[in-house]
Amino acid sequence: MPRRSYDHYCAVSRALDLVGDRWSLLVVRELCSGPRRYSDLFADLPGISTDMLAARLKDLERDGILIRRKTGPRAGTALYELTPDGRALRPVLDALSLWGTAQLGERRATDAVRAHWFALPLGRAIARLIPAGIVTVHIGDTVLHYVITADGITHHDGPATAAGTELHFDLATATEIATGARELTVEDQLSGTGAPSVPGPT
Repeated sequence: MPRRSYDHYCAVSRALDLVGDRWSLLVVRELCSGPRRYSDLFADLPGISTDMLAARLKDLERDGILIRRKTGPRAGTALYELTPDGRALRPVLDALSLWGTAQLGERRATDAVRAHWFALPLGRAIARLIPAGIVTVHIGDTVLHYVITADGITHHDGPATAAGTELHFDLATATEIATGARELTVEDQLSGTGAPSVPGPT
């Protein structure tokens, strides 16, 4: 099918031509921390249909936002990962996250949640406390790490291989920090534990 376009000679509308369709930026969000299998993406995008996910992946691959590569025994598994153009969308997602935090409100009964969805606001909170360095964060069973430099913040799947600060949060504490209800403090950094690891809301 031909791509729909706003047909505006405008940078914003041209960007929306490429990533403005429903689910597109959320696919990019999922890939910001590293490659994902189709099944991983489907599991962490509750509400998307298989047809819609396949269509968005195809669109984003066609437009150079992501690539698909084969891996595993006999190259039987497809992995999706961001291209440099795709990774360049992180500041866009960060700006949307910053703006959207004020709109978030209380979690609704129908709202799905995944710990790694807090990666962007948690990264901002951590960078205010630790302006440069490597920080591994545990949120329940979810583990990711941040690399914070003068050029910005990136987050990646799994623990860091290099030494750095390590923080542990339950989901409730991570939610409070991400939404601004609780400040990350020096005591959290020094203890390396954040808050006791007790089950948070699901």
